[in-house]
Amino acid sequence: MGYIEELREIIGTRPLILVGTVVGVVDEDGKILLQKRPEGVWGLPGGLLELGESVEDAGRREVFEETGVEIGQLKLVEVFSGEQYFRKLENGDEFYPVTIAYHSKDIKNCSIKIDGEETIDAGFFPLHELPDRTTPLVRMMIQKFSTMLIRPFE
Repeated sequence: MGYIEELREIIGTRPLILVGTVVGVVDEDGKILLQKRPEGVWGLPGGLLELGESVEDAGRREVFEETGVEIGQLKLVEVFSGEQYFRKLENGDEFYPVTIAYHSKDIKNCSIKIDGEETIDAGFFPLHELPDRTTPLVRMMIQKFSTMLIRPFE
């Protein structure tokens, strides 16, 4: 059982503040890595932090676990938080996410490998040709930092 599941056993469905990360991985052609989740929607690879894990390490871990792509250096884009991101899941769990967005052009291994559980498909897409079922939040994130995605690290 994971940390969040243990917390839920204690507090039930009451709202939590959960810290997570997403990473916009951009290849040498300027295409962004997206993953298709089992619900059929496309998004940026990412997830919640584990106890004792840095946000950067969580980003690298999540990209690798969800897509098989290994990345190195990350550049902070923005922190997304606030009431507008509140979520209530079908099971009744409520949370306010704090999502720390990064981008990386430092691809160590570009071989996409999907697990079939968290990710049912993955690929690199041109920023102006995102799949139809890309989440509105991801589209907004990509729009907010698209200029950063095409700039080299300083």
